[in-house]
Amino acid sequence: MIDTPTSPITSGLPLFFVITVTAIKQGYEDWLRHNSDNEVNGAPVYVVRSGGLVKTRSKNIRVGDIVRIAKDEIFPADLVLLSSDRLDGSCHITTASLDGETNLKTHVAVPETAVLQTVASLDTLIAVIECQQPEADLYRFMGRMIITQQMEEIVRPLGPESLLLRGARLKNTKEIFGVAIYTGMETKMALNYKSKSQKRSAVEKSMNTFLIIYLIILISEAIISTILKYTWQAEEKWDEPWYNQKTEHQRNSSKILRFISDFLAFLVLYNFIIPISLYVTVEMQKFLGSFFIGWDLDLYHEESDQKAQVNTSDLNEELGQVEYVFTDKTGTLTENEMQFRECSINGIKYQEINGRLVSEGPTPDSPEGSLSYLNSLSHLNNLSHLTTSSFRTSPENETELIKEHDLFFKAVSLCHTVQISNVQTDGIGDGPWQSNFAPSQLEYYASSPDEKALVEAAARIGIVFIGNSEETMEIKILGKLERYKLLHILEFDSDRRRMSVIVQSPSGEKLLFAKGAESSILPKCIGGEIEKTRIHVDEFALKGLRTLCMAYKQLTSKEYEEIDRRLFEARTALQQREEKLADVFQFIEKDLMLLGATAVEDRLQDRVRETIEALRMAGIKVWVLTGDKHETAVSVSLSCGHFHRTMNILELINQKSDSECAEQLRQLARRIKEDHVIQHGLVVDGTSLSLALREHEKLFMEVCRNCSAVLCCRMAPLQKAKVIRLIKISPEKPITLAVGDGANDVSMIQEAHVGIGIMGKEGRQAARNSDYAIARFKFLSKLLFVHGHFYYIRIATLVQYFFYKNVCFITPQFLYQFYCLFSQQTLYDSVYLTLYNICFTSLPILIYSLLEQHIDPHVLQSKPTLYRDISKNRQLSIKTFLYWTILGFSHAFIFFFGSYFLIGKDMSLLGNGQMALETHFWTWINHLVTWGSIIFYFIFSLFYGGILWPFLGSQNMYFVFIQLLSSGSAWFAIILMVVMCLFLDIVKKIFDQQIHPTNTEKAQLTETNSGIKCLDSMCCFSEGETACASVGRMLERVVGRCSPTRVSRSWSASDPFYTNDRSILTLSTMDSSTC
Repeated sequence: MIDTPTSPITSGLPLFFVITVTAIKQGYEDWLRHNSDNEVNGAPVYVVRSGGLVKTRSKNIRVGDIVRIAKDEIFPADLVLLSSDRLDGSCHITTASLDGETNLKTHVAVPETAVLQTVASLDTLIAVIECQQPEADLYRFMGRMIITQQMEEIVRPLGPESLLLRGARLKNTKEIFGVAIYTGMETKMALNYKSKSQKRSAVEKSMNTFLIIYLIILISEAIISTILKYTWQAEEKWDEPWYNQKTEHQRNSSKILRFISDFLAFLVLYNFIIPISLYVTVEMQKFLGSFFIGWDLDLYHEESDQKAQVNTSDLNEELGQVEYVFTDKTGTLTENEMQFRECSINGIKYQEINGRLVSEGPTPDSPEGSLSYLNSLSHLNNLSHLTTSSFRTSPENETELIKEHDLFFKAVSLCHTVQISNVQTDGIGDGPWQSNFAPSQLEYYASSPDEKALVEAAARIGIVFIGNSEETMEIKILGKLERYKLLHILEFDSDRRRMSVIVQSPSGEKLLFAKGAESSILPKCIGGEIEKTRIHVDEFALKGLRTLCMAYKQLTSKEYEEIDRRLFEARTALQQREEKLADVFQFIEKDLMLLGATAVEDRLQDRVRETIEALRMAGIKVWVLTGDKHETAVSVSLSCGHFHRTMNILELINQKSDSECAEQLRQLARRIKEDHVIQHGLVVDGTSLSLALREHEKLFMEVCRNCSAVLCCRMAPLQKAKVIRLIKISPEKPITLAVGDGANDVSMIQEAHVGIGIMGKEGRQAARNSDYAIARFKFLSKLLFVHGHFYYIRIATLVQYFFYKNVCFITPQFLYQFYCLFSQQTLYDSVYLTLYNICFTSLPILIYSLLEQHIDPHVLQSKPTLYRDISKNRQLSIKTFLYWTILGFSHAFIFFFGSYFLIGKDMSLLGNGQMALETHFWTWINHLVTWGSIIFYFIFSLFYGGILWPFLGSQNMYFVFIQLLSSGSAWFAIILMVVMCLFLDIVKKIFDQQIHPTNTEKAQLTETNSGIKCLDSMCCFSEGETACASVGRMLERVVGRCSPTRVSRSWSASDPFYTNDRSILTLSTMDSSTC
């Protein structure tokens, strides 16, 4: 049996305390996630059962259930559309939360089920659906429906157009019925989720490394002590002294067993060098510290009444280590709203100002270039409405100019696939546009947000799209209704990059209207102001606006008959249908007359450009990963500052094969090497990315690392996660952060080291699955530069300090063995061993790790480059760790031998003194716990040693402490040893800050505002101070003698970023005259 040098309670109590607190903290966070899951799984839905609608929870839906979904509701499972409130069985949905696209998509039911619009009729339906096994591809679905009608089986094919995906939202349709085919984790949305793994911060990994080093130190000390014990006992007089005779059993026991027994006894004696309480302190610091994010009013969004949320507190310090930011585009960088800004008609540029078109340049016959106004298209019916200030045109040009404007806005109103919800149409467009006009009365649902913005702009000008019925499109011009027969729609595709409609006007003319990117429209035009429009389009693009060109062509009867015949043949072809259609579209869309161009702004969120620029200054690389189209993504990247105008944009898009992709990558790598001075930006699409990641990962990563910014478009959700995974496992192993707002971003949020959810318009899937949730992208700067910086500095100091104070505490125990013949006698009373980490030294470091501000929050935000000082886990490097360890050993030697030669006492004074030295930001709480812990130590020792406690078997410390402190020499020795230990560290800090100061230390010494000479420690100094005063001031700042009550601070409105900092971290205001 091993004779333990300390009691089991002494060793076991701290461990029990650590495990209990950790379990409570983890259980609380799991409970929060459980509540969040219940909110989704418990959402009410209606299913058809026994001829009626039954209300149930979404988690109870089973395959084969017929579900009713109402307008604006989210689909709870993957459904095959059976019927809608429309006769043709169609409905419109938006998949913004799945693929980031805000455009409206049309889905249709098979004819046999489309007529079943009531619950009773659906209850009689007998059908079987056969489909493929669940797969993650959002755009692929194959199946068939076998319907039994009058003893006859009818087989209908099912494709993506019949599938309603979980997470999508029903729009512009009163209600639909669908049958569930994939539910729960088999839905496409769930298959695109990455299984959530436990995330561990870089600090945790460093802690584990340090722990292994200290474990080696512990084992080494135990082995050394055991060997030295037997070396000492080799002499007979020390092996069995007269006062400690061995028993017969001890004399006959195996030497190996005795060696092992002694080794284990020394392990128990020295085990306090392992800071078990470190883990519980870190858990408490993370848990309590996370509340500061939610309390920060600068992260509160008033419009949506949303504050920042912390879903996991384990990664607080990781916010200070981010090297790559991966962000979604739609809803994250943008507001998800399009606004019409400018247009070019017949070579003249117009801006929309208060519902009127204002000409920017000189109109024909007005060389002075005065502003001309187009109040509405009132001239279309009555030319007398045009005043001299409206159009200064010669009579011969007036008719032509009016015709151009007429055709331009008719093209805008007719060339689209917009759906309309009729709320009120009477009176729309009956006069000059007013502020409460058409858009508030009509609700448009567009196949793209650009189309919606353009149709709404045309309505404001005076040509209002009323809607379509069967094959007719209706527009109202100043109250006059015109019906156009819709003959053909030439759908948009990514190869042509344009769409067209062929319509028949009320007068019988057949017109082709085309709309598309300038690169696809301008080469097809043979007339119109082509060069002027091209210049205007470039000017629009430089402003970050999304541009489209409009053109038309008048078709003769013979031309139309040829077009109609060719389209019919291509659309009914059984083989090579897509190729034949493409050829016919090329034949139709040629010899066009250019009408002009439009410019629409996808409005960015507030301060996105400044935030991205700040991230770049902080040394963080920003990648944009989006499911949107290439042109749209590039346009937004330019407008938000992700791509600069001077940046050389490289493209890896539309790659068809591995060899082609590899060659293109090699070309890009060569171009980067040749133009190494210029900044490069890379654009890559999903298809090319798949090829690049298949066999050319290293080459692709080399190109990416040499680019300042990377944009990935047309990305599937799992591809986003793969890209982040690729960066995570690269040789540098950088810390990654992902930001997104939709369900399509969940995979990358879970894959990244830190996941940020934006609480936007695309549901709450991203926010629920994220580590942190914020309302706007701009809040990311304060989250990283202030909270991340503080959290990292605090916990890095906490970890180092814990190892330091345990070395200080236990090393004298090791040295003491040299003076007690390695008899395993303990230097400390068991009560002090237990309470040293739990009571005497725990609160000062805990409060420090919650409240410390080594530099002002405003300075951190206004100088993003300070973020570089803490990157790559620099505060927990081996060099810093060794410094703290050597410091601990040196202090332990000073105190042990100082006590031995002068007087003997404990380490608590030194531990809390070192903590006081590290503190820059003193509050009343810091004072209370730092000096209070020291006072508590003395009070406890007086009570513990001054009273005979009946429940204690032995009381070795009785009256020792009182007797010791009654001596003046003991007080002198304690003060002398504390000063000696701390003085060495003070001198080192002074020389480091003078000779090799970091940017943060320079910022601490720099005046933070014009006319204010205040340091981060809040010590003030005057301009004409002497050198001695400077040293004295530095000593004051290093030892942290200044109190926030001595001075207060204010900040001018010129401060960058957050001028009205209402954070809980912010101090009170300060008058500059105080300094």
